[in-house]
Amino acid sequence: MKPIALLTAMAAVCWVATGQVTPDPKLRVNRNTYHPVMETLKDKQVRVTDEQLEHLKRLPLEAIWGALQRQGYGHCYVAGLQTSRPQERLVGRALTIRYLPPRPDLREAMDVLAKEGDWPRGYNVRAAEDAKPGDVLVVDLGGVVAEGVFFGDVSALGAQASGARGAVLWGSSRDMVELQAIAGFPVYAVGFDPRPAYQVGVDWNVPVRVSNVTVLPGDVVVGDAEALLFFPGRIVAEVIEQAQRTMDQEDFERKLVQEKKHRFRDVYPMNPELRKRYEAERKKK
Repeated sequence: MKPIALLTAMAAVCWVATGQVTPDPKLRVNRNTYHPVMETLKDKQVRVTDEQLEHLKRLPLEAIWGALQRQGYGHCYVAGLQTSRPQERLVGRALTIRYLPPRPDLREAMDVLAKEGDWPRGYNVRAAEDAKPGDVLVVDLGGVVAEGVFFGDVSALGAQASGARGAVLWGSSRDMVELQAIAGFPVYAVGFDPRPAYQVGVDWNVPVRVSNVTVLPGDVVVGDAEALLFFPGRIVAEVIEQAQRTMDQEDFERKLVQEKKHRFRDVYPMNPELRKRYEAERKKK
């Protein structure tokens, strides 16, 4: 084989070996950013129902967390974020968004993609247009405050008008006072800051990070003033069943404590006799 032909053949082999392919141009205008992880998992993803979300609202966060541990989801818990509505529970499906610090060529690329895809360049505006009922905006801004602002109260109202139930920001938000007045739309954030948005939205519905937790598009989001949980819809039925059992048992233990007929050590944890009574009452229900 001639040297030039040999080099050409070797280059072709290297090209194939490294897995390089020419992407379909239509991927650039997909409403969801293409990601190989989500492509791999697409057949295993299950959309959680509205009925299941309502059931999760009634279950204690700790009971849900315990059920998730039994399902093997140990890194699903984020504590320490501030919330604009600590008195409200947040339950919904994750709509994930990823931001990066700005640079001129990145802004140029995102301007081109926004024009091609016909979506707003500002992803806070896009969230107000593209959010669906039951969505929770989960936004990765690198965990910073001063340069991690995602939106303010007007954009939050826009997202709520589209059906979103709230937001979890691994970053920050403006307009804390105004957000506190928006009922039914709790916003969790690392902090709150009056400055305008700085970073650039680059990915829509891809794996993102919130603290030490990975969040995938469509994940179930459950949060209260204490913490947030993220987990896949495909395990939600088992999680609800196990968490409900935990709640039922704890309600029974509370009743026993209030009766004052037994030593606390026999109630918590229940001794064999009281557990037998509990199981009998549970069967009746």
